[in-house]
Amino acid sequence: MSLTAAAGGFLVLLLTGTVVQGQRGWGVTYGSTKICALKGSTVEIRCTYTYPSSRNRLYTEVQNKFWFTKLNGAEPVDLRTDSQYSGRVEYRCNNSDCTLRITDLRESDSAEYKFSFTTNQRHGSYTGSPGVTLTVTDLQVKEHSLYSRRIECHSVCDLPGRSSYIWYRYGEKIQGKTSYYYQNDYDYYYYYYYSSSHKPADSYSCALSGHEDFPSPSVCVRGQTCNKVTYTHRNICAFKGSSVDISCTYSSHSDDVTSKFWFSPDRSRQWQNTSQPEDLRKDSQYAGRVQVLETEGGRSTLRITDLTESDSAQYHFKFRAGSFEWRSSLPGTTLTVKDPDLSVQVIWSSTGPQLICQSSCITDRSSFVWYKNETKIWEETSPSYRGYVDPADTYSCAYKSYESPPVYAPTVPQVSMSPRGDIMKDSSVSLTCSSDANPAAKYTWYKKNQTLRSREQKLVLNSVQPSDSGEYYCTVENELGKMTSKYVFVNVKYGPKSSNVSVSPSGEIVEGSSVNLTCSSDANPAATYTWYKGNQILLQGPQGTYTFTSISSMDSGIYFCKSENQYSQMNSPSLSVEVQYPPKLPSVSVSPSGEIMEGSSVNLTCSSDANPAANYTWYKENEDSPKASGQNFTITDFRAEHSGNYYCEAQNERGRHNSTLYLFAVAGKSSPIMNIIRLTLVVLMVIPILLVSLWMR
Repeated sequence: MSLTAAAGGFLVLLLTGTVVQGQRGWGVTYGSTKICALKGSTVEIRCTYTYPSSRNRLYTEVQNKFWFTKLNGAEPVDLRTDSQYSGRVEYRCNNSDCTLRITDLRESDSAEYKFSFTTNQRHGSYTGSPGVTLTVTDLQVKEHSLYSRRIECHSVCDLPGRSSYIWYRYGEKIQGKTSYYYQNDYDYYYYYYYSSSHKPADSYSCALSGHEDFPSPSVCVRGQTCNKVTYTHRNICAFKGSSVDISCTYSSHSDDVTSKFWFSPDRSRQWQNTSQPEDLRKDSQYAGRVQVLETEGGRSTLRITDLTESDSAQYHFKFRAGSFEWRSSLPGTTLTVKDPDLSVQVIWSSTGPQLICQSSCITDRSSFVWYKNETKIWEETSPSYRGYVDPADTYSCAYKSYESPPVYAPTVPQVSMSPRGDIMKDSSVSLTCSSDANPAAKYTWYKKNQTLRSREQKLVLNSVQPSDSGEYYCTVENELGKMTSKYVFVNVKYGPKSSNVSVSPSGEIVEGSSVNLTCSSDANPAATYTWYKGNQILLQGPQGTYTFTSISSMDSGIYFCKSENQYSQMNSPSLSVEVQYPPKLPSVSVSPSGEIMEGSSVNLTCSSDANPAANYTWYKENEDSPKASGQNFTITDFRAEHSGNYYCEAQNERGRHNSTLYLFAVAGKSSPIMNIIRLTLVVLMVIPILLVSLWMR
């Protein structure tokens, strides 16, 4: 058993420890199973909840979470939609915990409270059961018996036995009285004292020490009539600029009431004599704004108009009857004046959206007016709107003279990108999704139907890479509807990252064939290309292909390309192009040159341009077998029988080609026949010259 007391009117008695309910990753853990709290105080019921992070490759998202005590058929009823709790219920929820806060507790709030949540998973809802049992109690003063001097302060809750209690007689704190403790057969806990005398005019009240704001009602002893004051409300909240009625009932043992008035202890401290509070009607701060209404049966109402925030205070009623004066130790009615905070809360249920007109100041069941598209459509004594909610319309509510802002589904979202202009690699880009919605919309970002983890209005891409390029869009959603934006294209710009060259067809290149040299580069925007052979520019343009329609041996060499755009440039690795072709016409030479003397050594040489290099074979005319192989052929002892036509054949895998050479032997000395032949050759050469000379003459 423990006692929790905190600022803001908390008085919570936790009667048992934590309780956990869960299965297969789903669960709800309550801080306690039983809570007891005093009437008029504030209670917080806490829980934590768990669920699988994903299932069936779907990331789990909590769509709705709420507390309930009642069921509408098989469906739980969100406490926020229950008019009994209007203006008194607040949820304080984070990612994995949710706290229910109920203010100004009433005995009718005694119930079992459960937490439930739903997700986007199929069958993905869970309710923590059993829940938390809340008991709201009021301290009560009772006479032990008509003839006994003992009066008792008791509660149905298990109040701490060692706590001290304060007693009041006709509104004044009794000093020096000690509270005692005992337990009867019904498990009620009593705290009492012995009075030396009880007068018929006496009224008594008790309170737990440290929580004097929540005393028991004053009770007459030894009779039905006594001196007492009972306030209708302990706390009242009102909007700035409005009017408020603060009421009480009072009675006197005698009918001789000589004076009565309302006052504020806070204001009394500002006057010279704090022990003698003054009538509010005499306070200049309330001039023209205070009125006291008296009715039969001992009821007095303080009416304050045109409220200001400085009017927030505690108000007491005081009366005098003969020599008796009602004291002011007991708390009166606390007034809180706030700026108007009327709003429409949208709550999603299995039947669709529900609208609740709410304010932190509305705790009664006053008349609420509903508007659709600024036209009055409904009037209710409950804050709940019971008509059909069309997401295409706007809705607002009014309470007295105050109207809430409208609620409506999100408008079509617009996506803006910053910075504008070129988006460079390694820079940062922000995408902002803008939509008008009330309640505020939730955001989800997508890239080509791929859901991104960002749930913020702004999506920030840090150090963007080419892989981040693509189409992005967002969805906005609240309880009234969902809308999707148009696509925005993120185009990441960068200079050439690489420059590669290739030749087609691959493999050996044969003279006369068609050959393509291709240069490619990763760049945005696309690069332009320049082809080089050595330092000679061959081609420049957007296409990276250089074509040889009929390549020749002259095209062999070293090639490379340059890729460039407005951001940078890059040269490719070198590419060696080697063209293969058959041997050209062989060139044949003899050494020594001139006349070949018998017995001399003769060297014959054959050469031919070819790729790959040619192989050489020597032949003598009319002989089947080759004379020699290789580029050189040597005859060491040349004889007359060696005379004749010789030829060499140059050959590679691409073809062959021949060349012929005539050799003949010359004797050591000139013979008469050889002289005649030589003379004849000279004459044949001279005659044409003479004929031409004569003709010219």
